[in-house]
Amino acid sequence: MKKTLVIGASENIDRYSNKAILSLKNHGHEVIALGIRSGEVAGIKISTNKPQLTDIDTVTLYVGPKNQTEWIDYLIELNPKRIIFNPGTENLDFYIRATQKGIECIEGCTLVMLSIGNY
Repeated sequence: MKKTLVIGASENIDRYSNKAILSLKNHGHEVIALGIRSGEVAGIKISTNKPQLTDIDTVTLYVGPKNQTEWIDYLIELNPKRIIFNPGTENLDFYIRATQKGIECIEGCTLVMLSIGNY
């Protein structure tokens, strides 16, 4: 199972980040959720800080390019194996910086990847 960091996590059940947290958990992945508001989704606490984390396999983004600036250095320093740029989060500069550090970048949809067994 892949330890996954969800950026842009929300308690709002209409948000894709919320749906992703539920699906990741249902597929047996360890989920860490970070967002702008604290809360909880299916027993997973949403933190508003940038904790020191290790062994992150995947970062899945639910924050648009305009709001990614504060996250980029932090996420690259975590050195995940990959970053998934979900629809609407594509950011060429971030993509380039991450790939230069050896991080695989995927433009895709976490929910679709999970549903077809391609996560």
